Amino acid sequence: MTLPRSTELQDRLHRLVPGGAHTYARGSDQYPEGLAPVLTRGAGARVWDVDERCYVEYGMGLRSVTLGHGHPGVVAAVTEAVAAGTNFSRPTALEVAAAEDFLRTVPTAEMVKFAKNGSDTTTAAVRLARAATGRTDIAVCRQPFFSVDDWFIGTTEMNAGIPASVVHRFPYNDADTLDRLLTEHDVACVVMEAAGALAEPEPGYLESVRALCDRHGAVLVFDEMITGFRWSAAGAQSVYGVTPDLSCWGKAMGNGVPISALAGRRDLMQLGGLDTDADRVFLLSTTHGPETLGLAAFRAVVRTYETEDPVAAMERAGARLAGAVTDACTEAGIGDHVRVQGRPSCLVFTTADADGAPSQAFRTLFLQELILRGVLGQSFVVSAAHTDEDVDHTVDAVRGAAEVYRRALEAGTVDGLLRGRPVAPAIRRTAAPRRLLDR
Repeated sequence: MTLPRSTELQDRLHRLVPGGAHTYARGSDQYPEGLAPVLTRGAGARVWDVDERCYVEYGMGLRSVTLGHGHPGVVAAVTEAVAAGTNFSRPTALEVAAAEDFLRTVPTAEMVKFAKNGSDTTTAAVRLARAATGRTDIAVCRQPFFSVDDWFIGTTEMNAGIPASVVHRFPYNDADTLDRLLTEHDVACVVMEAAGALAEPEPGYLESVRALCDRHGAVLVFDEMITGFRWSAAGAQSVYGVTPDLSCWGKAMGNGVPISALAGRRDLMQLGGLDTDADRVFLLSTTHGPETLGLAAFRAVVRTYETEDPVAAMERAGARLAGAVTDACTEAGIGDHVRVQGRPSCLVFTTADADGAPSQAFRTLFLQELILRGVLGQSFVVSAAHTDEDVDHTVDAVRGAAEVYRRALEAGTVDGLLRGRPVAPAIRRTAAPRRLLDR
C-alpha cells in the first residue's frame, strides 16, 4: 500500500511549515516513512485521508476528543454560536453560563478563567504562584509534558534558545524526594499530573504531596489536560479526593474544539482581578479565550456528560480492547514484547526487541502494520465513540501485525520488513535520526 496523495501533501507541508505539522506529536517523523496519512474528515472513531482510505483512529486528537469526531451535540452548539458572531469587544452571556457550568462540574474550584490552549493556563498558574508566594523556583514532576513555554521546554532536550531557569524535577510517587526538594529550595509551586497513562498514585501519595505543599507554603498545581473529562468530568482531583490550589484544563473539555481553563482557589485567582489590594497579576488576557465557539462546545460537552456516561463508555471499550489485544499478542508469541498498559480510557502500547529492550524500530514496524490494516494511532487511547466493531477491526489488525512482528523477532531485526527509518521522540535535540532526506 502507498499513500501518494498524502505523501505529496506532506512534502508540501514540509516546504511550508517547520516540521511539516503544527504539533510535534503530529509530525511525519512520528509515523513510518511513506505512511503518514493526511486526513480530510472524521466521524465517530473513524477518519479518512486524502487517499480515500478509512482508519479506526486512536489517540483521538492527542486525547482531546472523548465523544467522537463530529459529535451531534457539539456540532449543533457550535453551528448556533457561529451564526450569532464569535468574538466581541465585551464579555458575552455565554461566558457567564460557561463559567457556571465549569464550577458546577468541578466543585473543588472556586473561580475559572478560559483560554485557548493548555500552555496558556499552566504558564498562568506558574506566574500566579510566583506572585502569590514571592518565590521564583518551581518544582515540576518528571511526567511527559506541561507547556510549550520556556519554564518547561527548558527542561527538555529541545531547549535551544531558552535561558536557564530555576526548575527542579522530581519523580512521581516519591514523596520523600519532593520533601527534600521543598526543604532545600524556596519553591513557588509544585506542578504535576495527579495520575498518568502509566502511573496511578500509590496509596497516600497525593495526600502527602498536598500536606508537603501546605507545610512548605508552595502552591499545588494539577495539570488536568488529559485526566479532565477522561478520568472524570470533575478531573483526577475528584477521583483521588485531593484538591489542588490551582488546576489547568483543556483537550477534552471542548471535544477537540479549542478551549482551556485555569481554575482554583478564589484568594489566588483574584490576584489577577479587581478585588485585591495587592499588585495585580497578568493572569490570562487572550483575544480568543472567550470566543463563542469554544465556550459553546464546552457547554455541549458538559450537557453530554450530565446526560450520558462517556467515561464509562471509554472504560468499557478500553478494557475490551486491552484484553483482546493482549490475547492476540500472546497467541502470536509476542506477548512479552508488545504490551498494552494504562487506564482503560487512556491506553498505550509498548514495544520491545528480541532482547526485551524498548525499541523504536519495532514500534515503527508495529505502527506500519496497523496502518496498512486500517488502524491509525500512536496509542490505543479510545473515545466513547469506539464501537465493538471498531475494537474488532483493531484486534484483527493487531493479529496481522503480530505475525510480522514475530518474524522480525525471529530474525532479530526489522530489516526487510520495515519501510524506511524508525520513528524518533517528538521532543529531541536534533532533527536526526529523521532529518528530511535530500529531495
